[in-house]
Amino acid sequence: MAKKKEVKVTSKSDDLASVLADSLNTAYKDEGKVAFFLSEGDDPSLISDWIPTGSSLLDLAISNRPNGGIPVGRITELTGLEQSGKSLISGHILAETQKKGGVAVLIDTETSVSVEYLKAIGVDTDKLLYVHVDTVEDIFATIDNIIATIRKNNKDKLVTIVTDSVSAASTKIEMAADYAKDGYATTKAILISKAMRKLTSTIGRQQIALVFTNQLRQKMGVMFGDPWTTSGGKALAFHASVRIRLKSMGQIKKGATTEVIGGKCEATIVKNRMGPPQRKASFEIYFNRGVDDVGSWITTLKTHKIFKQGGSYYSFTDSKGNDYKFMAKEFPALIQDVDLKNELYQHICDNMVMEYQSANSVVDEDVEFTDNAEIED
Repeated sequence: MAKKKEVKVTSKSDDLASVLADSLNTAYKDEGKVAFFLSEGDDPSLISDWIPTGSSLLDLAISNRPNGGIPVGRITELTGLEQSGKSLISGHILAETQKKGGVAVLIDTETSVSVEYLKAIGVDTDKLLYVHVDTVEDIFATIDNIIATIRKNNKDKLVTIVTDSVSAASTKIEMAADYAKDGYATTKAILISKAMRKLTSTIGRQQIALVFTNQLRQKMGVMFGDPWTTSGGKALAFHASVRIRLKSMGQIKKGATTEVIGGKCEATIVKNRMGPPQRKASFEIYFNRGVDDVGSWITTLKTHKIFKQGGSYYSFTDSKGNDYKFMAKEFPALIQDVDLKNELYQHICDNMVMEYQSANSVVDEDVEFTDNAEIED
């Protein structure tokens, strides 16, 4: 009687998973390592870098971690009505990219760039690559060209590409047509949808941050839920890892005069794959210097009772027992002390970063439920 071949049976499912991983990586060897275990440290959602937005509070709201901002290797969309701060935040992102030693690229479809203002908020305009195009096709052809050039020359170089704006871009078909009504204008949405499918995977492992600004439009006849939408279809909203909605909350006037010198902005993270969504950050914007990040620190530290206020003065005792008493205008000079600045920033982080907890470990009783289709605006 022939002896049966002994088959080694294992109950460990990870042994089979290892075999499957090896098989898949062999099959797709030309594309690199495609199958792996998350415990090995190859986190597919790992962000290689973050680019600040000019507002520390907004950076924390997006990334849910200290020294965050918008994610590199992902798509970020800034939406809002006119004069809500979209172009300004984009400018700060370009400036912060340059501070990190990266290349800043501005694709402009509106022909409305203020060189003086960009300089005021810290952009080195001598090193800013400015590209003026009119159509959606040209926008994505430019982005493809930049990505191909980076891969060929320096794939590790940080690059931020801002498109300002998607809503102002036309299509080649639309540019060639007259001004008569031409039926359903779906070409733009189709083009953006195709481009997003290509770009999302292309930049995922690259040192490239894509930022698109888009104008809000009001939905007709909507009485309940979110009344706002954006142009160009749903593809950009779907593929963006972060969507920030900016809203003007009022004007800042100089003293008792009627001269408007700035405004207050509220940013809502309407979509976020980097951290908790629906978080908000408020900050002031001045027409001559951009985002007033320092002023928002005072407001936040006061709100969380780190600073105490008495009249025009604020007071604070640091971890070493040193007492500080100062006016708001003295605060920028005060935080030139790096140790003090870091301590105050840590207080802000402690109050704004949401800690993740084990499932079913806590029951929150002091909560309020609202319609999930409604975004406070």
